Amino acid sequence: MNPAQETAELLGILFNKYFSTLDQLRTHVEHGMESGLDIDGIVLGFVQDLLMAEEATVVGAGYIGGPEAPTAPGASSAQAMHFAWWLGPLAENPLLGTTTEVTRLDLASREYADYLRDFSSLEWYSVPESTGSRHITGPYVDHLCTCDYMLTLTTPVVTGRLGIVGLDVLVRRIEPEVLRILRTIPEPAALVTSTGRIVVSTADDWDLGARLKGPTGQPVPGTPFLVTTAESNHST
Repeated sequence: MNPAQETAELLGILFNKYFSTLDQLRTHVEHGMESGLDIDGIVLGFVQDLLMAEEATVVGAGYIGGPEAPTAPGASSAQAMHFAWWLGPLAENPLLGTTTEVTRLDLASREYADYLRDFSSLEWYSVPESTGSRHITGPYVDHLCTCDYMLTLTTPVVTGRLGIVGLDVLVRRIEPEVLRILRTIPEPAALVTSTGRIVVSTADDWDLGARLKGPTGQPVPGTPFLVTTAESNHST
């Protein structure tokens, strides 16, 4: 196994840990639905320790699912959906200030969140719902809460009211661990999406969010990512 393959395997293990957490959350949510329990309490009970952990990489987590009642005429999908999503502590956040506890994301107070009116159009929701498979969206700048680069990992809920469970992972908080793994490759390397968007890189001129032209590389198991090197790619 060459260095790129070894690196891809290690990164696959890293991301699989997040998806294992999501599988546990999904199991709790599905069991709660089948048993008629309080879904909000179940979700909060699961995500609170995750969000409050020291040096947590997960800054948001929860469940978003189908409506509990028929949608009222003129209502948006966001108003009809069950939205049980919590945020971890945030320091000097441009939108929320500094918070020290877990807080629920309140869409009604987000006048700038019009893009959430139709969940079916959003990648992090629509892809796992339509494919029945786990998905990673990003990196993208989260304008709803953090104004920072984010990866959103989502897994479909397949019983009860359907929907997704998800985790928001702050890129800059996972960067040290990803860099440690990437540096096992002797030449400049990067973790990129299948379309060439850079997530983390050891190359000085490959910045987060920039796009590489026609990326080639070693697939990271269980993710849409590749490990690519400077030898085979050029930034645009």
